[in-house]
This record gives sequence, structure tokens and C-alpha cells, in this order.
Amino acid sequence: MSIDVNNESGTEVDEQAILDIARYALARMRIHPLSELSVIVVDTDAMEQLHIQWMDLPGPTDVMSFPMDELRPPAKDDEEPPQGLLGDIVLCPEVAKKQGEDAETQHSMDEELQLLTVHGVLHLLGYDHEEPDEKAEMFGLQAAIVDGWRAEHGLTGPSPAPTVS
Repeated sequence: MSIDVNNESGTEVDEQAILDIARYALARMRIHPLSELSVIVVDTDAMEQLHIQWMDLPGPTDVMSFPMDELRPPAKDDEEPPQGLLGDIVLCPEVAKKQGEDAETQHSMDEELQLLTVHGVLHLLGYDHEEPDEKAEMFGLQAAIVDGWRAEHGLTGPSPAPTVS
């Protein structure tokens, strides 16, 4: 799996954890091991520009996903996953920090960025949360992936609750 993490935000973030949880999520979703992903960490000004340009919404947001080859997890266990370019995930640590502080179960900026990385991966794979059934599926899968990764890394305490809506 080729995953690039580029921090252009000026904020110190745990880039290794972002890389690790992205790799874990893609493996868990059975994405081809030669697929490619880019994660870019930006400041609020850059995120606001992207949010306006692509969503026509004001202000910065926490995470945005830009799919490329529209890869999907294999439908069957014995199906070979396609190889390709997943796309880009853009994260904003300043928004993540505030969301972590404001969450029902307060957590760190880095924990929020880990959650948002998984959220972004799922969006790249075609998951969405516009409808209640889609939201239940996506957020359930997101929680299972984050919980699995945290358990594998010996992290204790409750996993961050979804803060993205």
C-alpha cells in the first residue's frame, strides 16, 4: 500500500498514526495492497478554500475526500480487489482539535485526526452518511475500524465518538 502523508498545516500532528490507521482501514476493507492514497494536512485557510470551491459551503471543515479511481471493497471474500489510485484525503487539525475538545467523550486532536482519516477512507470507498441507513452503516464500520486499530496498538479508553455529521 502506498500512502503519502504531507503535513502542510504548520501544526504538529502524529503523521505515523495517520499513516498506520489509513493502512489498517484499507487492509480491513480488503483494498488491493498496491493501491495508492494521499493524505494532506492543511490549515484552516486552505481547508476553507477547498470547502468553498468543492462544496460551496463557507468556513473550514474537518475532512474532505477526493476519490480518483472509485475503488470499492470486493463484494465477495474470494473476489480479487482491483488495484488503483484511491484519491486524496484532506484533514484540518485546527478543526479536529476543536471537535475533539467539544465531543461528548473529549479526546485529543490526534485521536480526532485518526477518526477523520478512517472517515475519509470510507468516503473514498463510496460510503456516505446522507441517509439514516447509510449513516448507520458508515459510522458502524468507522467505529469498528477505529476500535480494531486502537486495540491492535494497545490503546485504552473509549474510542472517539463520531464528531462528523
